[in-house]
Amino acid sequence: MKKILILGAGRSASSLIEYLLKVSATNNYEVTVADTILASAEQKTKKNPHARPILLDITDEAKTHAEIDRSDLVISMLPAFMHPTIAKQCVLLKKHLVTASYVSQEMKDLDEEAKKAGIILMNESGLDPGIDHASAMKIIDDIKSQGGKLTVFKSYTGGLIAPESDDNPWGYKFTWAPRNVILAGQGTAKYLENGKLAFIPYTKLFTRTEKIQVEGLGDFEGYANRDSLSYRSVYGIEDVQTILRGTLRKEGYCEAWNVFVQLGMTDDSYTIPNSEKLSNREFLELFLPSEGEDTQTRLLDYLAHDLNDEIMYKLEWLGLFNDTKLQLKNATPALFLQTLLEDKWKLKEGDIDMIVMQHQFEYELKGETHTLQSSLVVKGDDAIHTAMAKTVGLPVGIITKLILEGKIKLTGVQTPTVKEIYLPLLSELEGLGIRFEEKEN
Repeated sequence: MKKILILGAGRSASSLIEYLLKVSATNNYEVTVADTILASAEQKTKKNPHARPILLDITDEAKTHAEIDRSDLVISMLPAFMHPTIAKQCVLLKKHLVTASYVSQEMKDLDEEAKKAGIILMNESGLDPGIDHASAMKIIDDIKSQGGKLTVFKSYTGGLIAPESDDNPWGYKFTWAPRNVILAGQGTAKYLENGKLAFIPYTKLFTRTEKIQVEGLGDFEGYANRDSLSYRSVYGIEDVQTILRGTLRKEGYCEAWNVFVQLGMTDDSYTIPNSEKLSNREFLELFLPSEGEDTQTRLLDYLAHDLNDEIMYKLEWLGLFNDTKLQLKNATPALFLQTLLEDKWKLKEGDIDMIVMQHQFEYELKGETHTLQSSLVVKGDDAIHTAMAKTVGLPVGIITKLILEGKIKLTGVQTPTVKEIYLPLLSELEGLGIRFEEKEN
């Protein structure tokens, strides 16, 4: 019997747990689901005979060590900063590890030790990062195998609300961690365009967007992620002339979100004195010049060139000008804004989410220029089986199975950018309805 330990039974783990329990009967798995809230682990395992829900806090080092030791493979669905701690235990005890998070420097530093231990520390195994790597590398390798030369690569991903559940003027609801949405894009975006380095500071990020068309869904807008340059080496396309990775939103979102950026409301570096006494309107007024009459007029005077009637409607719809008090103690501007939005952007009963991903390639082959567009659209089934949970959890589960079956024999720190991983991963994802549609000219 192979024993799998899943650390964390949060929202994104639902499809992962269901998948592993489904294949556990034929593969003879025992799936231990550990969480700081036992009820969460019990709810997601549903008394399955192959499941073992347990209460576990990883600060209990002795118990965590014992649970890792009794397992063949560990899946960490914990916050990313916790992964290195788990990884060190896995190296020490010679246990495989799978995460959906980016490879940190701490994780990279364990590469040689993991190879000596004969284990794999598999990272970036979810949606983005994860499915994006696998699907992009498959096409990049196909182009290279034909003798083609890639000149342009762009990739955009968005965790969005499905059209049938899109009922607010922002065209957006929280389908994943709200805090990450509030802090998205902070820093400087770096990319390559026509062979030249390009930079976008955070204060301009949401004003420099690109229109992205997705067949059957219409137009979206994409803004650049922080660092696209490093993917030249990750994907083996060091001589590419244009490379950009970005995030997708519905049209009109970025222009309105830029108001919060310009005002400083997404700042998470300081707390607001007596924040529990502030109304929404008083919170907004903290960031406005004192001159002027009512709040709306002051805002219009301050950001006249960044505002229009549509944006003002979006802000009014959020309740930004009313006297509701959120009663948040020691709140940062970002936390205050997050709490306000969580109430307005929450999923309603019956709402379904949607994942949209699109890769754009341009390459030269036999003296001709070709363009290829590869798009993925996945909709959620319900509040549990969300598109986000499926596209994060299923690839983690599939890769786990492939490792335990011995079909992935790699050791050390890995991501799904090699054929040994991405070919069987994409093949099984297709069978589960996660399928890319390609359009080539």
